[in-house]
Amino acid sequence: MSDWWKQAVIYQIYPRSYLDTNGNGIGDLRGIIKKINYISDLGVDAIWLSPFFVSPMKDMGYDVSNYNAIDPVFGTMEDFEELLEVVHLNKIKLIIDQVLSHSSDQHEAFKNSKESKESEKSDWYVWADAKEDGSPPNNWLSVFGGSAWEWEPLRGQYYLHNFLPSQPDFNFHNEEVQEFLLNSVKFWLEKGVDGFRLDTVNYYFHDQQLRDNPKSPKKFKRPPINTYYLQDQVYSINQLENLEFLEKFRKLLDSFPQKTSVGEVGDSHRAINIMKDYTQESRLHMAYSFELLGNQFSASFIQRTLEEFYEDGNKGWPCWSFSNHDVKRHLSRWDIKESQQFAKLTCAILLTLKGTPCLYQGEEIGQTETILEFEELTDPPGIRFWPENKGRDGCRTPMTWNQDDINAGFSHNLPWLPVKDKQKNNSVNLQEKDLESVLNFYKEILSLRKKRKDLNQGEIEFIDKKEDILIYKREYEGSKSVCIFNLNNEPCLIRDFEVEDDEILIHSNVKCSDNQIELNEYGFIIFSRDL
Repeated sequence: MSDWWKQAVIYQIYPRSYLDTNGNGIGDLRGIIKKINYISDLGVDAIWLSPFFVSPMKDMGYDVSNYNAIDPVFGTMEDFEELLEVVHLNKIKLIIDQVLSHSSDQHEAFKNSKESKESEKSDWYVWADAKEDGSPPNNWLSVFGGSAWEWEPLRGQYYLHNFLPSQPDFNFHNEEVQEFLLNSVKFWLEKGVDGFRLDTVNYYFHDQQLRDNPKSPKKFKRPPINTYYLQDQVYSINQLENLEFLEKFRKLLDSFPQKTSVGEVGDSHRAINIMKDYTQESRLHMAYSFELLGNQFSASFIQRTLEEFYEDGNKGWPCWSFSNHDVKRHLSRWDIKESQQFAKLTCAILLTLKGTPCLYQGEEIGQTETILEFEELTDPPGIRFWPENKGRDGCRTPMTWNQDDINAGFSHNLPWLPVKDKQKNNSVNLQEKDLESVLNFYKEILSLRKKRKDLNQGEIEFIDKKEDILIYKREYEGSKSVCIFNLNNEPCLIRDFEVEDDEILIHSNVKCSDNQIELNEYGFIIFSRDL
């Protein structure tokens, strides 16, 4: 099926935290192989692996120093090839990360580029002279804090880094750079991967005139923790040339059968519009932004986000997620009680929205954010902005497999991030035995989604606009499902809905009687109305 990705559910694995099989306290590729039956039983269609390439790990693998080799901390190329084979034998697709916007400062190309203005790869990165007073060439800021420019005394110029100083940005205006990166993509396509998640996909090109970014149009009651958000990144990212490169990228993907791509759009001003532009025909297959990964959670916000994406008959395709390796886990972000009922509610919403859902490891067991002490942190933004922003380590702590094992079965040695008792209480072994667990609910609704074309292919129509009640229909050819969710922790009553027992597909914390539906705290119901 050429558009398999539209019906698929993607499962993100953060390899460092999945399962350690060699005792170094870090998850590895063989750990994923060992858990393939668990992943298959869950019922997902594709795996997205966060980076496992050679890296000094200043940003946990998102600083690549060799794009075509496996970092020894994760295993070997033979391990990757075996993983690919095992995944495919289980009829699961494998999507891998590609961090193309920047490299590590340990990459051989950057080492060469910084030597001098005459070096072979002099123009592979973004270099600029200092102003007369020695300050950076413009006002661009780093996502991780401070100036986006770092002085390199060896070359006598500043270089651009949208993230850490150890993550210099490639100069995509140089055709040699584009060719180099596309050849790396081709290397993995020839290995047999099924697609790519493109990190910071809207950060590839910069304004060659290096014009200052204007101030953000947003109004702040108090200055944000990170001054990056005081600017509107008009010139440092989101350049039109990005679209031309994505078309080259797509042409390469299309030369291999049934491949897919999903781009991460990081933008605090116009992300949905960028998603739409980037997923038009001949560009990316899918894109996601941080709308549904943020603090807002209401029926009206979810409805508005989807309607904005699909307005005017937009044919692009979104990838929706509530949690990933960059944000606080949604169970802790949106529900003060971190309840299992809320975990089921959000699962049911995510897996019935129009678009491709992406689940983050641990989400399926109702995992919560781990509270860490400052000395336990590894994440640069968390260390820099503590305690107002505690960084991303809290959502990256190890998967908990068995409550009774040391480190919950993740590793027999000291793990790279600690496993706390609260997270152990959500362990897989406990949930597998409990028929009412979050894990078993995920399996149930994933199975339902596969069986019903209206849920995995149908159009979506929102029925009502209320702050706490989300209602929509999914319809495809001869079948229709109605989805009703109470996003409130108080009971509510939906009148004039007659639901027969044999129409109910799945429900939780709900009662149907006398032409009405009573939804208790975070209750929901999905029922069929075949045409």
